[in-house]
Amino acid sequence: MKELTRLFMLLMIVLLHASTMAQTMKDVFSSSETPLTYLGIDFTKARLIDDATANEMDIRDRQFAGINDVVVNEPKRYDINGAFNKSDVAHDLGPVGKRNKKVNAEEIKSTSTADFSRLKEADINNLVKGFDFENKKGVGILFVMEGMSKSQKAASIWVTFVDMKTKKVLMTERIEAKAAASFGFRNYWASTIRNLLETIDKKKYNEWKKKYS
Repeated sequence: MKELTRLFMLLMIVLLHASTMAQTMKDVFSSSETPLTYLGIDFTKARLIDDATANEMDIRDRQFAGINDVVVNEPKRYDINGAFNKSDVAHDLGPVGKRNKKVNAEEIKSTSTADFSRLKEADINNLVKGFDFENKKGVGILFVMEGMSKSQKAASIWVTFVDMKTKKVLMTERIEAKAAASFGFRNYWASTIRNLLETIDKKKYNEWKKKYS
């Protein structure tokens, strides 16, 4: 009897957790007033593929921050509010900024096309567990950069919704985004984020809303 009671209680905890997570995602997609925080682009797992001329130290020390900054500083070109159907999405690049500065520059460049699609959902879960959200609460939107392929002229990015208090991944999905012809490293790879946001706005948001509403 005690064993049955213990199993019943465990089942109730699992069901309660699933219900809570689903309700959180339902809130995200059912109201334009649900608070969201854009957390920026995490480059700690990123691989720059087939770009022999790039300077790894410059990429880590300057370009990663530059890409993150331009996305939030040019809201008309990078319409985060519109993509996620919100009247106002707050942003905080502090946590990703600290993490990106610690990237091992020697591991940024790659000549393997397999690095464009090497991550799994478990990798994203582990990455989020390593975050310091600085006691923030609510739902955060994190873009995890996986591959930046110069030969394919595209990036692979994991769009991830996070419960910042518990460090739980509420949803994550890998999306590929094309790069646009642009001058300079920052603008070239930032264009993949612009195209990612357009894909979310035109297609993915409605898919997610249908799934979670």
